[in-house]
Amino acid sequence: MTTIEQLAARLGRLPRVPLAHLPTPVEKMERLTAHLGGPTLWIKRDDCTGLGLGGNKVRKLEFLLADALMQRADTVVTGGVVQSNHIRQTAAAAAKLGLECHLAVMTGRVPDIDPDYGETGNILLDRLFGAHCVFVDWKSNRNAVIAALIEGLKSRGKRPYMVAYGGSSALGACGFVAAAMELVQQLDDGDLRITHIVHASGSAGTQAGLAVGLAATAPEIELIGIDVDAEPERVRADVERLARQTADMLGVAAPAPVTVLPGYAGSGYGVPTEAMVDAVRLGARLEGLVLDPVYSGKGFAGLIDLVRRDRFKPEDNVLFWHTGGAPGLFAYRSFF
Repeated sequence: MTTIEQLAARLGRLPRVPLAHLPTPVEKMERLTAHLGGPTLWIKRDDCTGLGLGGNKVRKLEFLLADALMQRADTVVTGGVVQSNHIRQTAAAAAKLGLECHLAVMTGRVPDIDPDYGETGNILLDRLFGAHCVFVDWKSNRNAVIAALIEGLKSRGKRPYMVAYGGSSALGACGFVAAAMELVQQLDDGDLRITHIVHASGSAGTQAGLAVGLAATAPEIELIGIDVDAEPERVRADVERLARQTADMLGVAAPAPVTVLPGYAGSGYGVPTEAMVDAVRLGARLEGLVLDPVYSGKGFAGLIDLVRRDRFKPEDNVLFWHTGGAPGLFAYRSFF
């Protein structure tokens, strides 16, 4: 098994720019534990990463935008849906680093939930951070639109850097290899044994990085992804492919097949479910948490259901990895 020191050394060879407030807290969810009557529940608070109202994508951007700076880029380009947490955090990071930011904002994937869905929440912050937004129909050739955007920037003398959707490249996933290492250190410092980690899984980078990091330093912890895309087999395949690429980049063994559980996404990405609404309310009223309807809310619904179905032993310690996304909640307010 790779030691935490060896993994830290390998990550340390990669360029990284500090953007997040780290380490994020690990907290015990005492009231939720008592309410559900199951194993002891914990939470890793990546909603507290700070930049641009926080979230998990900042961890990936520390590596990706360091690479952009190394390549002397002056502009970043990325894409995502209207209420994307990724493009909001990319816009915030670009503002902090003095980089121009261009966003391909995908419309039509998620039905407008509230009348101002396209004006509030994450998209409001994108504009506040100074990003240039180009709106693209989800059903169109999105990659061609982004390629044309990049070529247009180059023709103006700009040096654009493309950030993958969700920051989910092997380099971006290294942010969550580092996150796994961060958690293992916190557990060692607190003499705490975590048996399972549950989190929302979508664009693959978060789960791939955690899978690689845990396989190298804490293989006894079971990692459970909750599908939020209503495409669990595609998500699983993406996570395993990206995990292999990330492991190869770092020179460590690839993790075993990953777990991505179906049944919690409802009819599609970003479409609310009754279980998600109940989970968001429960997290707020018992633990003071703000969960988003697209990712963390559905992941939390998965955690609650797994506890209620006795997926865990009473003596287990189960950690929910909160991936952030609070601004998106305001675009779904009619459900609450």
